[in-house]
Amino acid sequence: MKKWKTYAFWILLTEAVGGLAGWLTRRGAKIYNAAITQPPFSPPGIVFPIVWGILFALMGISAARVYLAPASNARTRSLLLFFLQLAFNFLWSIIFFNFQAFGLAFFWLIALWLLILAMPFSFRKVDRLAAWLQIPYLLWVSFAAYLNFGVWMLNQ
Repeated sequence: MKKWKTYAFWILLTEAVGGLAGWLTRRGAKIYNAAITQPPFSPPGIVFPIVWGILFALMGISAARVYLAPASNARTRSLLLFFLQLAFNFLWSIIFFNFQAFGLAFFWLIALWLLILAMPFSFRKVDRLAAWLQIPYLLWVSFAAYLNFGVWMLNQ
């Protein structure tokens, strides 16, 4: 497979996971936006799909770089970690928006944050740039944790 096809596959895969999560939670997100008290510094709703689109693209590029590296135990572990965090990311949206279980979503997000934190350390053993590409994701999910906690506290 040519390199550009590999990159396209991984980017499309991660964007598809994000898009499916968005599609499955569209009704819950409408209810959330209409009825939930949000914490200070909550950005306008339009910011989220833009930021997530960029972050999913960076995740896809990072995963492609790891995938294209020579086969090794570190590469296999890194890709497994990538898929695990992607599943946690996907399910967080459903827990938060559809079930509006804000407390559970917060603790789920902490687990996701820990998985994301582990990715640069794991990826670094395979591809240094792939590791660095996870930093914006980690920072955004840190901010998301603040927002999730605020929503939980303000809407009990």
